[in-house]
Amino acid sequence: MKPQKNASEMSVKELASYIDQSVLKPEFTQAEIRKYIQEGIDYGCKTVCINPSSLPIAKVLCGNTDTKICIVCDFPFGLSTTASKAMQAEEYCKSGDIFELDIVANYGWIRSGMWKEVEEDMKTVCDVCHKYGTAVKVIFETDALTIEEVKKATEAAIMAGADFVKTSTGFFTGGKNEGATIEIIQAMMDVAKGRTKIKGSGGIRTQEHFFQLIDMGIDRMGIGYKSTPVVLGLSNSSKGEALFTKRTSSA
Repeated sequence: MKPQKNASEMSVKELASYIDQSVLKPEFTQAEIRKYIQEGIDYGCKTVCINPSSLPIAKVLCGNTDTKICIVCDFPFGLSTTASKAMQAEEYCKSGDIFELDIVANYGWIRSGMWKEVEEDMKTVCDVCHKYGTAVKVIFETDALTIEEVKKATEAAIMAGADFVKTSTGFFTGGKNEGATIEIIQAMMDVAKGRTKIKGSGGIRTQEHFFQLIDMGIDRMGIGYKSTPVVLGLSNSSKGEALFTKRTSSA
């Protein structure tokens, strides 16, 4: 949805509300997971996006804060059976600790034109999550798809009841790795027409790109832990660094 003011006029708090800070690298130590979740909280991000095994850490750190927990499911390939995806979603949602769940669509099925199976796969997970009041973002891995496939997948996700459609996992290695380009986000928006929200992820590393997407009307963005202070304009700001230090010391 188009914001009421330009991104350049927003406060750091307003800008941070667009961010799911990614804490997903499989090689992270427990100490690194704690560090980057805490940074997401300190920056005021909407959520921290974590792997399921990180939930106990996130639950403790995010408790009594405004930053919520987003968990990934069947990540990063989306190749489990539909029944398995539903079981995973059930396990993660039933605790009541998570705010949103990001599920990876079977993008091989999308490329194969298996639209009935794609929609049923997504709908099964959405139905489980919605039973617990958990919003669902469906990841398409758009770098593996054509624009037309992205558009059709967006419509399928809407029919399945997805709360968001999302561009990328950030872990695609089979070709280009551009992520949330202006062209892809616009294609999703053209189909969605407000019927579902849009999350861009992958390749959002500059404040210019971040601001462009906000001004287009994007709803959320997945930002890597290194890029969060950059897009918020804090990385080279002594004032911003002082604010971050103050937040960290009082956390």
